[in-house]
Amino acid sequence: MKHPAEFRLNEEKKNMSTITLTKENFESTITSEGITFVDFWAEWCGPCRMFAPVFEDASGKYPEITFGKVDTEDQQELAAAAGISSIPTLMAFRDGILVFSQPGALPAPSFAELIDAVVALDMEEVRAEVAKQQVNQD
Repeated sequence: MKHPAEFRLNEEKKNMSTITLTKENFESTITSEGITFVDFWAEWCGPCRMFAPVFEDASGKYPEITFGKVDTEDQQELAAAAGISSIPTLMAFRDGILVFSQPGALPAPSFAELIDAVVALDMEEVRAEVAKQQVNQD
């Protein structure tokens, strides 16, 4: 049986749409267990404004996934640390591991396919690949 506080947290997450990510909460959000999609955007960016409703709609359809947005104008230090050179840039993290990063706005069907692909990842295989890459870098 779930602890009452855990149940409340899960219920709050189910009612969440997108969250604003800043340098204060970015690391803790992307390293948490589960899936997190991050949209790096700016108000002046036309493609960002076109992608925003697609991102927001997906957050309502997939309540078990965290959807966060980083305003690159407000969070320039965070955008620079993440290596953002073009917006919008979409990143996906699963269990704290970056599994997708690509600039450009996705149409809704492509974004849904991406979400399904991240959900379907074999994380044991991903962790093994990450470990192999770390060994090769040493």
